[in-house]
Formats: sequence, C-alpha cells, structure tokens
Amino acid sequence: MSELKRTSLYPAHLAAGAALVDFGGWEMPVQYPTGIVAEHLYDRRKCGIFDVSHMGRLLVEGPDRLAFLQKVLSGNAAALVPGRAQYCMIPTETGGAVDDAYLYMYEPENYMLIVNAANTEKDLAHFARYLPDYDCRVTNITDSYSSIAVQGPEAEAILKELSGVETITGPKKNDLGQITIQGKPVRVSKTGYTGDPIGYEVFIDAKDAVWLWNLLINRGAQPTGLGARDTLRLEAGLPLYGHELGTAPDGTEIPIFAVSLARFAVSFAPEKGDFVGRAALEAQRAGTEKKIVPITLTDRGVLRGGMEVFQNGQAVGWVTSGTMVPYWVLDEQGQPTEATGRRSIGFAYVDSRLGPGDAVQVNVRGKLLRGELVKRHMRQDLPPYGRVELLK
Repeated sequence: MSELKRTSLYPAHLAAGAALVDFGGWEMPVQYPTGIVAEHLYDRRKCGIFDVSHMGRLLVEGPDRLAFLQKVLSGNAAALVPGRAQYCMIPTETGGAVDDAYLYMYEPENYMLIVNAANTEKDLAHFARYLPDYDCRVTNITDSYSSIAVQGPEAEAILKELSGVETITGPKKNDLGQITIQGKPVRVSKTGYTGDPIGYEVFIDAKDAVWLWNLLINRGAQPTGLGARDTLRLEAGLPLYGHELGTAPDGTEIPIFAVSLARFAVSFAPEKGDFVGRAALEAQRAGTEKKIVPITLTDRGVLRGGMEVFQNGQAVGWVTSGTMVPYWVLDEQGQPTEATGRRSIGFAYVDSRLGPGDAVQVNVRGKLLRGELVKRHMRQDLPPYGRVELLK
C-alpha cells in the first residue's frame, strides 16, 4: 500500500484534532471535534474554511495552449479573458466524463486547470494522448500552491478585513482577483463547492498555507472537513465525480448531459472545432435515457448511494449520492432562526420521463420508503444565506 500524500495544511489539521481519512490517496480531515453537523451549520450561517489543496492544479502553457484546451475540454476556452474562470468537463469520446474541472485564466500567457484529486494522474495520462499534436505543455503544480475554500455569509468580510481592499473579485460567479495579505500575494476566485451565495477559493504559496489558515480562523472562520463538504454540496445540488459523473451503479457510463450543469459546462461554439466527444454530446443534447435529479426521502430513513429507486413497482434507477443533512429553520424574511432540522436528501439517476414532483420509492435496507423527486434542495440566489427548500 502506497503512503498517503499530505497537503501543506496537515500540521494544522493535527493541531485542531481532526479525524483523518484516506481520500483519493490523500490523508485529509473528514471532520473536526465539533462534528459534521455543527460544521455544516456554521458554514451556512458564518464562514467555513476547507483545505482543498489536494485538488490537482495543472498549469497549461505554450503557443498551442488554447487549441489544446479546445480539443480536450468541453467548454469554450476561447471565451475566457484574464480574470475569469469556467466550469467544464474532460469528456470521453463516447460522451462520458473522464473528470469535471475548472479552468482559470489569471493572466493571458497561461491557464490553470483544477481537477479532482483522485483523478489527477488519470487526467494527465488522458491529456498525454493528445499533447503530441500541440506545441504546449501541462505541468502539475499541485505541490507548489495550496488552496483554501473560504465559504459562507461572512467570507467576503473576512477577506476584505485581512487584505484591506474594498473589492475581492468582480461581482459575478467565476470572477478572479489578486489581493495581498500582510505583503503576501493571494489569488482569489469567486467559486466554491458549497453552494453558498457568498464564497471564494484562495491560492497561496504552499509554505504560507498554515499562516493564512490561522489568520482566517482568528477572524472567525471555522475549519470544515470533507464530511460537511459533502453534505453542503448535496444540499446545493452539485455533482461529485464517481457518483453523479463517471460510472453509474450498473457499471455503465453516465452521459454528461444527464447532469443539469452540462448546459454550463459544454459548448458547441464553432471555434471549438471537433473536440473530444463532440458528436456524442451533440446527440445527448436532445435527451438522455436517464438523468440525475435531486431526491428527498419523505419517510424516516437515510438515502445512500447505490440504493435502487422504484415507481409503481418498477425499477427506474438508483440513488447516486445521499445522506442526512442539517439545516437552519428560516423566518419569513429568509433569515436563520435558532432552530434547526434534518432531512435525508441526495441525487437519483432515474428514467428521464420522471421529474420534480414525482413520487418514488427507495429500497432502504430491504424496505421501500417513500421519496419525491424535487427541483432543488436549496436556493442560492438570495445572498447572504442559502435558503433551503422543504417539501410542503
């Protein structure tokens, strides 16, 4: 068994008493002493910080960098300008996902591509098939830079206080910026994996990561582990590779267009040319046999990935992700009260004829429990708080 890799923030996790697990070959905090529920709720009300330094960071540079990215990514890299990022897929020839990724353009002469930690080597091997046709290079810079997600209603205020600037990035999602904190350069992106209406990810030299982490904690941010990161992204309706992307529970390839975010991640602009998987994705655009839909369990129980979903006695799909998620009870103005609740939510990969409002049953440990497909679990368009949507 190979030794687990560790991020530059590993000493900080140890000092905080984190429970550590193997995540994609990295020794990462799954939770801190306060626990997953408390971490989730603190993020939604104040500010959670997450070590995301395990994510692969790839630098793409060279004369043909744009042409290469147009070939191997689903997004239109030509639409990027310095100061912007875009969500995209690394497609297979058959229209599935090698990985999902984020492409950043901080300066005109190169791009930074962020990929899933467990997929970094696989993604590099995939790119190597196409690189000989292009005058460019892809360099793994994961160990050189650390990344911290700063998420939640107080995230912007904390970063402004630390940097002394009035504007962290532009106002739109995927805007990028560069700030200085106590003389140290910090790159910032208005992105995140929690669905918080206010949230950023910061990139800093690896040697300065613990220093910045501690500064954020001193300003009121709370360390948050992988457990709460998963409950937060589920509540936000964000897919996870290996669950909503990649391979389905029956071993078949999940089509990219089965995921609703495909409409943002895939471009058929003329300048894209004949990119990898284009023909398959064009066919998928008209519809797929199954699709990923948010699901809520209405009976008492807990959804888990792999559970079979039924309607009227007929098997219609599977749960791809599911767990029990806490939430703040909101008042009439959408402000959190002191009351909390819990619900079992997730995603289901089901027959495309089904959709929000449809009643289903889920096989939970041999019992068929009632559930309902829904449009979303939470609204993210009314800052500063995410607003949960509960079944009537």
